[in-house]
Amino acid sequence: ISATMAEQQQFYLLLSNLMSPDNTVRKQSEEAYETIPGQTKITFLLQAIRDASAAEEVKQMAAVLLRRLLSSSFEEVYPSLAIDVQTAIRTELLAGIQSEGSSNIRKKVCDIAAELSRNLIDDDGNNQWPEILKFLFDSVNSQDVSLRESALHIFWNFPGIFGNQQQHYLEVIKRMLVQCMQDQENPQIRTLAARAAASFVLSNESNTALLKHFSDLLPGILQAVNESCYRGDDSVLKSLVEIADTAPKYLRPNLEATLQLSLKLCADTNLTNMQRQLALEVIVTLSETAAAMLRKHTNIVAQIPQMLSMMVDLEEDEEWAMADELEDDDFDSNAVAGESALDRIACGLGGKIVLPMIKQHIMQMLQNPDWKYRHAGLMALSAIGEGCHQQMEAILSEIVSFVLLFCQDPHPRVRYAACNAIGQMATDFAPTFQKKFHDKVSNRSLNSFYSFVIACLVHGCCLYLQVISALLQTMEDQSNPRVQAHAAAALINFTEDCPKTLLTPYLDSLVQHLHVIMVAKLQELIQKGTKLVLEQVVTSIASVADTAEEKFVPYYDLFMPSLKHIVENAVQKELRLLRGKTIECISLIGLAVGKEKFMPDASAVMQLLLKTQTDFNDLEDDDPQISYMISAWARMCKILGKEFQQYLPVVMGPLMKTASIKPEVALLDTQDMENMSEDDGWEFVNLGDQQSFGIKTAGLEEKATACQMLVCYAKELKEGFVEYTEQVVKLMVPLLKFYFHDDILHEITITFLDRCARVRGPEYLTQMWHFMCDALIKSIGTEPDSDVLSEIMHSFAKCIELMGDGCLNNEHFEELGGILKSKLEEHFKNQEVRQAKRQDEDYDEQVEETLQDEDDNDVYILTKVSDILHSIFSSYREKVLPWFEQLLQLIVNLICPHRPWADRQWGLCIFDDIIEHCSPSSFKYGEYFLRPMMQALCDSSPEVRQAAAYGVGVMAQFGGESYRPAFTEAVPLLVGVIQSPDSRAKENANATENCISAVAKVMKYRPECVNVTEILPHWLSWLPLNEDKEEAVHTFTYLCDLIESNNPIVLGPDNTNLPKIFIIIADGVVNESIKGEDGCSKRLANVIRQVQVSGGLWTQCVSALNEAQQKAIQDLLNTA
Repeated sequence: ISATMAEQQQFYLLLSNLMSPDNTVRKQSEEAYETIPGQTKITFLLQAIRDASAAEEVKQMAAVLLRRLLSSSFEEVYPSLAIDVQTAIRTELLAGIQSEGSSNIRKKVCDIAAELSRNLIDDDGNNQWPEILKFLFDSVNSQDVSLRESALHIFWNFPGIFGNQQQHYLEVIKRMLVQCMQDQENPQIRTLAARAAASFVLSNESNTALLKHFSDLLPGILQAVNESCYRGDDSVLKSLVEIADTAPKYLRPNLEATLQLSLKLCADTNLTNMQRQLALEVIVTLSETAAAMLRKHTNIVAQIPQMLSMMVDLEEDEEWAMADELEDDDFDSNAVAGESALDRIACGLGGKIVLPMIKQHIMQMLQNPDWKYRHAGLMALSAIGEGCHQQMEAILSEIVSFVLLFCQDPHPRVRYAACNAIGQMATDFAPTFQKKFHDKVSNRSLNSFYSFVIACLVHGCCLYLQVISALLQTMEDQSNPRVQAHAAAALINFTEDCPKTLLTPYLDSLVQHLHVIMVAKLQELIQKGTKLVLEQVVTSIASVADTAEEKFVPYYDLFMPSLKHIVENAVQKELRLLRGKTIECISLIGLAVGKEKFMPDASAVMQLLLKTQTDFNDLEDDDPQISYMISAWARMCKILGKEFQQYLPVVMGPLMKTASIKPEVALLDTQDMENMSEDDGWEFVNLGDQQSFGIKTAGLEEKATACQMLVCYAKELKEGFVEYTEQVVKLMVPLLKFYFHDDILHEITITFLDRCARVRGPEYLTQMWHFMCDALIKSIGTEPDSDVLSEIMHSFAKCIELMGDGCLNNEHFEELGGILKSKLEEHFKNQEVRQAKRQDEDYDEQVEETLQDEDDNDVYILTKVSDILHSIFSSYREKVLPWFEQLLQLIVNLICPHRPWADRQWGLCIFDDIIEHCSPSSFKYGEYFLRPMMQALCDSSPEVRQAAAYGVGVMAQFGGESYRPAFTEAVPLLVGVIQSPDSRAKENANATENCISAVAKVMKYRPECVNVTEILPHWLSWLPLNEDKEEAVHTFTYLCDLIESNNPIVLGPDNTNLPKIFIIIADGVVNESIKGEDGCSKRLANVIRQVQVSGGLWTQCVSALNEAQQKAIQDLLNTA
């Protein structure tokens, strides 16, 4: 396989240009390279690699491109090559490894060989390149160190290279790795062997027997970690982190040694920061992936204060407090790494273990004369709040009181850390934190706080008034703007989660204070150009207004002129963030105070926004004003309502542009990934087999916000938004394939179908639905995030209810059936996995908490499967039953007596729907559900009893003749449940009320099956139903039937039961079980009116009522 000399030289030039620093030259070369056919590329690239006279960088580039070609386009290129060409390529690669003098190029050729081998494993696991296996065995036993290196490098890159022969060669593989890890003369061989062993373990993570068999390689891997770190190589340490992440149980036999080594490396200040942080990452990752295993090693875990010592690693910086730009955290610094590790370890191991162990250390740090220790102690308190939530909540009072002392610390960075801790706790413990501490504002306040303290005392707040006061006092720290700004940020955290009732007593003093600071900082901006504190204060005002709502009206005129002034004048590039935050503040205040108060300024504010909007196209993509503007427009829409429609032509263009941002995604192998940095906004998900999926997250938040705003416009403007419906739906529906903020999926589908598309008529509605339907069904099958999945399923069910019979075609049904079947199978499988975890030797109560959370998640998805089936049964009725039969056995499994109560509840609910919507045909499934349903009436779980009782009710109402024998058995069971001593306890009320309603339905629709005369007096004594409003309507309707037909049992001799009936009706109104607008309430009102005309009886009935009941009767007469 060769090219002419001239062609090859021309290709070398192209390769050189691909590395050119000149963008234009490089881009042209990339375009030229793409036009070369794949087969020709292989020829040219392989020849370049094998050409001893070619420059090293050209050979290197050729090797990278050939590996990439095989990785991304193997199927398009390689199989179509002639067999002899394929053979020649394989031969050339192996020859190249043996003859190449440069170790760098040799490694890259090994990468190509590994990539080709990966693609040559067929579907049955046969490696169609047996020569490479022979090459591995020969090379690993060779005296030539470079060949041993090459064999290990290939095996490290593709540990699955033995395919279906792996089990056969297992002992050989193990011997090869052990032998290389013991190579005393060549440290690089020991390192590579350890990496290869780790790679092999990772590729067999789920093969427990193999991991056990290879556990005696771990001491060698740990030794290589230690050695290589002191040679400046952290590659084996990175492999250890991967094992901790993916196959943590492999470390169990040597867990003690693993932890000891990690702690030793982490504590060694002679190593680089990166190596120390990676060593710490091993422990932190284990706390997340094998928390129960780690919890048993409390003696090792007790050395976690190592993280606290890393957090002290701070530098003195004279300029720090005066900085006017907020810097991003330096994630490479030990202090930030230690803080992050502490946060994760607290979440992983849980507060029961972490808090007692760390509390004493933090207290000692807070008393240290060195500011760095006090700073680290406060930041540690901020970090552990989420993981130690339950344990800290019990002592929150003493923690907060102690932290507030540090708001007056002599060092500005300690004051900063105190504000950070308060802000973080306000978020982690909201709203507990605000409820406990809203009235703890410092009694050590300066004179400027005097009026504030008085105001709080007047409002009856007790003792010391701490938090708000301490933050406001810190905001007065004029000489340290960075601290001022952080105090304002903490105040934002405090107010945004604070209930309005708690904030109201302090509102006046708080607002006056913010106004004084804002005016001062506005002056500073004009005189000195400093803006950091003003940015945060403006957001604090917005947060207070957002929480206070209409209570903010008296302060509106205090702020609005200054805020408008900022938007008008802060036009310089460095003031973009301030301007964006001020636009947000104005729109939040407008929304808080309402249309009436805001209207006089609305026109001027809209003009300011419009001016910014017309400049929108000139804004850079990363301009912070964009996201603030997008949200502000939506708030203006909420304020102005229909009057906003005139602005849509101006707003929609930029909004659609932002909503259309296409995130960059890439499928990368490990080597390419190393060249792309997470600092550039890339996030990676490891797909295994040396591959990762990368996504550039920049712009995603703005995209999600823009989509939410589009939904907001559609909801607010309804038919006024119709002309944009189609383009918005076509933009949004494809996003279902992509991660979406779960709270707006339902809004997208329902809002656009019901409120917008419907206006354009049935044909357009159907067209829009079909566009959405395919994407929704596919998303149900593929969405990995359970929160998003449940939202998609909920939306899909609501859409079917909205669109009705005929909205799904045969293909839809076929695909949906397969997906629902797999969801149910997955549900059962997950339960088995959880049961197995309960038998695990590391099982403890915290593991059980996690398993319970997983179970709750699974059950929630099961409820959504039930929702979808409900919508299909209610829309399609009996004709959908043949389709349903593919799921029948799985639903029957749900109601087996040994299943958890939630399974039985939702299984019965699905059969309830079939009885209600698909009868009389439902009876053919009676053999599956009738016996379990009867047994479930007496189940220990109220949820199961409720589902069974509802089933009996709909059976009577809709089931048909075939079900008659069931009622003879069911009614005594229902009565038994109703009459049990605790039947009206809170947890049993809904189930009991469904039993009462079911008895009513049997008496009403199947009176021949029961002794109505005997049951009626009891039934009347059970009324009214207060909890289940839907079933209450059924019972009141039946009561109306009985009264209107002058039933002697219900009315009693000489109408003696009427006072009791009045009480039942009155209680129904009080509990909102009877609504003025429905037909049942009109019938009840007529009953009352008939009694009204017979004076003595009326007096007797009314005198039996208390004041609230008399008012309820009057309200019913007035409204019905």
